[in-house]
Amino acid sequence: MSTIKVVSMTGAEVGSVELNDAIFGIEPNMSVVHEVVKNHLANCRQGTQSALTRAEVSGGGRKPWRQKGTGRARQGSTRAPQWTHGSYSYVLNKKVKRLALKSVLSAKAAQGEIVVVDKIALDAIKTKDFRSFLSAVKADGKAAVITPEVNEVVVKSARNLPGVTTAPAKLINVYDLLNAKTLVIDKEALAVIEEVFA
Repeated sequence: MSTIKVVSMTGAEVGSVELNDAIFGIEPNMSVVHEVVKNHLANCRQGTQSALTRAEVSGGGRKPWRQKGTGRARQGSTRAPQWTHGSYSYVLNKKVKRLALKSVLSAKAAQGEIVVVDKIALDAIKTKDFRSFLSAVKADGKAAVITPEVNEVVVKSARNLPGVTTAPAKLINVYDLLNAKTLVIDKEALAVIEEVFA
């Protein structure tokens, strides 16, 4: 198990924590990561392009199967609206998603791009305070801040900072982690990640 130092919100070292090799020490599988990112982007597409109506689509003049006796529902044309095509979203296997997440976390750990903070807590919603906290822990620029639970104060303080995303530990996704230069993880959130994804 590799050990990583734990810092306070002012950037001072306050201890260390061991990273679970099952999550932070695997050989990154970048082809799986690519698949998951592609899936994430496809599922984000709105698909606001104009769809043709059944009158405008080519084909579908013939009845796909006879009316009775097949045990299937009656169909008059394969171009009727219930024969859906053209959605961008598709589903990936859970194991694939999990492997991709572990691959990204392991790559970040290997490159020293993970900062573990003793406790991420702000007294009030202040973007300025949040920015100075990120500077103190050397996480300027693109950063993904991971908290144990949804923390309204952290979310609202960070939302105006370009390139900074926040997420509770159970809802982290490969795309945001990959997009961030530094992962800033609350010590409690680290325990949640290890519990959920190990």
